[in-house]
Amino acid sequence: MEIVVDSHTHTIASGHAYSTIIENALASKNKGLKLLCTTDHAPEMPGAPHYWHFNNQRILPRFLHDVGILRGVEANTLNVEGQLDLPPSSYQHLDWVIASFHEPVFTPSTEEVHTRALINVIRNGQVDVLGHLGNPNYPFDIEAVLKCAKEHNVAIEVNNTSLTGKSRKGSDVRCSRIVELGKEIGVYFTTGSDAHFCEEIARLDLAKTLLSQHEIDESKILTTSTTRFLNFLLLRGKPRIEEFSHLY
Repeated sequence: MEIVVDSHTHTIASGHAYSTIIENALASKNKGLKLLCTTDHAPEMPGAPHYWHFNNQRILPRFLHDVGILRGVEANTLNVEGQLDLPPSSYQHLDWVIASFHEPVFTPSTEEVHTRALINVIRNGQVDVLGHLGNPNYPFDIEAVLKCAKEHNVAIEVNNTSLTGKSRKGSDVRCSRIVELGKEIGVYFTTGSDAHFCEEIARLDLAKTLLSQHEIDESKILTTSTTRFLNFLLLRGKPRIEEFSHLY
């Protein structure tokens, strides 16, 4: 399985990451990626940038070191209503929106609360993918959430960092169950390194192994093809990115 898109990466703007977008793009080129999603943490995460950081991504070149740059965010789920920590004005400037639970922003609660929050995030229509769902601090009704994601064309991330045991310990078993049920339900998957340093860009070996173990068809793995990934954005109602016309 070849992965040509890293759908979840961070720069120094996130406050606890250590590389610039230029360094991340160069690492992407050296590792054979075609597209890079830059997805810094949204404002409610401690140390994260002001929302202007996201609104101003329109100034970023569409290519850095010959790698296509997708302007994104890892937004925080704020509450059970599924609200995110970006103002409405931000979304027009973003190609790719991840929504994730983070302990400093959303205090872990019950399975019922987490399930309601995720379903409301999906239904609110602003989110393209749910990030690192395997976190054992946030149990949820996997079947209900994945069925809702399937209905609304929201992708499910397989987060490589979650599988390393260094972050969100205990995610591996839950991630496996999510992928297993996701295959049955027919959701779309993405693979994100969750890189916080440029050397971690495209480090997706554990995510690839998990998807292969469950024999997920590549047509359901958005990051295996620029055409697949960009057409998913069109499916989500995003405008066509003309600079990427040769990648559709």
